[in-house]
Amino acid sequence: MRRSLVIVGAGPRGTGLIERIAANAPELYDGQGLDVHLVDPHPPGAGRIWRAAQSPLLWMNSHAEDVTMFTDETVDMAGPVNPGPTLHEWAGIDGRTFADRQLQGAYLRWVHERAVAALPDGITVHHHSLRALRVSGPREGRQQVWLEGRPHPLLADLVVLALGHLDAELDAEQSGLAEYARTHGLVHLPPDFTADSDLSALAPGEPVLVRGFGLAFVDLMVLLTEGRGGRYDGDTYVPSGREPVLHVGSRRGVPYHSKIGYDWTGDRPPLPRFLGPAQIDGLLARPGGFAFREDVWPLVEKELGFAHYHRLFTVHPERTAMSWADFEEKYAVADRAERGVLVAAAVPDPGDRLDLARLDRPLEGVRFGSHEELQEGLREYVEADLSRRHDPSHSPDLAVFLGLLSVYGQLVKLGDIGGWWHGFFSYLASGPPGPRLRQLLALSRAGVVRFVGADMEVRAEDGVFRASSPTVPGASVEARALVEARLPEPTVRRALDPLLRELHAEGVAESPDGLLRVDRADGRLLDRSGRPHPRRFALGPHTDGRTPGAFTRPRTGGPAFRQNDATARAVLLFLAEAAEAAEAAEAAEAAEAAEAAEAAEAAEAAEVAGVAEVAEVTEAADAAEVTEAVEAADAAEVTEAVEAAGVAEVAEVAGREKKAVL
Repeated sequence: MRRSLVIVGAGPRGTGLIERIAANAPELYDGQGLDVHLVDPHPPGAGRIWRAAQSPLLWMNSHAEDVTMFTDETVDMAGPVNPGPTLHEWAGIDGRTFADRQLQGAYLRWVHERAVAALPDGITVHHHSLRALRVSGPREGRQQVWLEGRPHPLLADLVVLALGHLDAELDAEQSGLAEYARTHGLVHLPPDFTADSDLSALAPGEPVLVRGFGLAFVDLMVLLTEGRGGRYDGDTYVPSGREPVLHVGSRRGVPYHSKIGYDWTGDRPPLPRFLGPAQIDGLLARPGGFAFREDVWPLVEKELGFAHYHRLFTVHPERTAMSWADFEEKYAVADRAERGVLVAAAVPDPGDRLDLARLDRPLEGVRFGSHEELQEGLREYVEADLSRRHDPSHSPDLAVFLGLLSVYGQLVKLGDIGGWWHGFFSYLASGPPGPRLRQLLALSRAGVVRFVGADMEVRAEDGVFRASSPTVPGASVEARALVEARLPEPTVRRALDPLLRELHAEGVAESPDGLLRVDRADGRLLDRSGRPHPRRFALGPHTDGRTPGAFTRPRTGGPAFRQNDATARAVLLFLAEAAEAAEAAEAAEAAEAAEAAEAAEAAEAAEVAGVAEVAEVTEAADAAEVTEAVEAADAAEVTEAVEAAGVAEVAEVAGREKKAVL
């Protein structure tokens, strides 16, 4: 019997899993064929986020040379390395280009086709352009994956959920805002993937409140300006007249940091140093568990500081006051307070010191007298950030970026550590391209974008939406439209995806933040008692093993690649064992059938022998009877002859005697 694997989700994560199956199958699987069923209404490879059917104005937020779907020797995995081209190598474009998402989608489709072509003979991929509605089946038996519009399920030995970003039902706050908008004839756009949002209700020239200053806001900014016919003439924006006025704020009140605009040179910091496998194992081994702020964050701080100062001392020693050897020795044993004293003594310029708290909340405690002062002040902040992020004399910033990647790769092993860390990582390491922030500055000068400030509060009152911020005390701005510029939170409980809702109802385990809990070793789904499901796996942002993305920067360890490899190997080993067990069962069945056939032949032979014996006995009996009958007949005949002879003899004697008397 052919084995069957169902992968729900055919985007980059599902594609990465197929690539790892192809890489590991020659070693681990030689079963009697395998059917891989990909279930996704969107195109394989690109999936929903990277599909071709979206605006060509939308860019990636990474340089083309920093995007790969292929493993290298830095990935900590048991499977073989399978090298391949980065996006810029495949597309033949400049490595520093920020490619549009359509091009990335084409790259992902090519990777998918290459991975499928690399599968061994006997492994076949089938794509079902449908949604998966639910998964049923016993823990120890084949699973049934029910598809939209299909009366019969796909049968599967194993199921892997490789779902990407999903829609979610509104939380209490968003439901209240949506109801208020309906009641008062306002516009409310809840969290969503911006490319899928209907922006037509945002009227030209009208104020729009935007809550969120990350990548979703950048997409919104592009679609409502260039997407409506505006253009840039150098650093000046030339409006089309169809743009609304965007009043944007957030918790931090500033945009994500620009992507760094120079290349790394020299030796990389030797990471991990203070947050590696040993520290992760120690945290996991704690009987009472661990708290992120008290137990994990101090290790993160020390690791990022080590990366920063390693680069500063080894590449820019003229800006330090002691040798790296002395600093490293003291840094290694210092606690947080002692490190502050050490850094103050060894690094004279405060601009060369790593201040993570200040990086995280640059407007903390900052106040402006008016909105106009805030506009000018925030433009200066963005310009300074752009200048620094494109200046290699500040290369310790790039070392911190590498430290963030290393730290993320370790923290993934801890499971769900809360949403703050993921937001902080994205803010520092996954911000927009520099050109997008230059466009933001041009839009600010043109009055199309206006800044609200930090800790933005939105109130629904007096028939409008009203926003304020402590950054400009006493001031507020009102509008008849509110856009929540962020993706929905990937919680199982509020997911609109019917499959996840069914799993939640069935009793799948959730993290405190509402993510699917999975086995850290191979991605198997856990139930609420902590038992891994033997036949169900999950990868992606809806799990507590979520990573920064399904693809990564070359030579940075690729946590998603490591997870893909572990899951692929677990899948193949299970299927190989199942195939071996089935072969053994078939062999045993054949042996049993052969024994039964031999017994039947023996019985038949015995029956034939019995019949022959009976015939022989019968023949003997018949012969005896004949002989006896013959003998009896002969005796009677003799007797009769004797008797006849006697009578005759008596008659003859009597005749003679009668003649004598006469």
